[in-house]
Amino acid sequence: MTTAPKPRAERRAFTLSDAVAEFGRHPSPWMIGAVLTGALAARGVVGDWRVTDAVVPLAMLAVFPFFEWLVHVFVLHWRPRRVGAVTVDSLLARKHREHHVDPRNVPLIFIPWRALLWVLPLASAIAVFAFPRISLGLTFLVFLAILGLAYEWCHYLIHSDYKPKSALYRAVWRNHRHHHFKNEHYWFTVTTTGTADRVLGTYPDPAAVPASPTAKNLHGATTGR
Repeated sequence: MTTAPKPRAERRAFTLSDAVAEFGRHPSPWMIGAVLTGALAARGVVGDWRVTDAVVPLAMLAVFPFFEWLVHVFVLHWRPRRVGAVTVDSLLARKHREHHVDPRNVPLIFIPWRALLWVLPLASAIAVFAFPRISLGLTFLVFLAILGLAYEWCHYLIHSDYKPKSALYRAVWRNHRHHHFKNEHYWFTVTTTGTADRVLGTYPDPAAVPASPTAKNLHGATTGR
């Protein structure tokens, strides 16, 4: 007498709680979060609230998609160059090429923590020295850290197994996946649905764009560490 095969157990869906738990296992959100906590505390102590403390975050929110586009195009997609005997190739560019090779490798989704060792102090120095009031600089630093965490979360979620549910998230998810799996020369924004891409001419109709042979191997380069 033969026994019927056991039904295959269904794979449990990857939930938002799962995503939050995984997000918290990586250093860059904690590093950015520490700067946010410190900046918030300092901002509360300093006080001196003015109208410009509302203007600065609004301006940063408007500029951020274009900043994101510029960094993605000119820093992350930097093509290694030889200057004499030296190859100019940053850690950010190298890690981003590795990310394109293996978009599901979770540690490679995040901003490299070694890069944050100089990026975060630089941002803090700008906040302290580049503004006419320390209070306004701290407002800038608080909102910059919030934008940084939002970027890390959005980028991680897109590459995770979490399935889009809202129309807005589906659009953001689809936009970035076109960049990774269709053609790396377009769709450079991550946290918005092609805002800067639409303005800067990198938001074509996906059906009209040929698949790129180097989407997973930027510039046809190797991914040296």
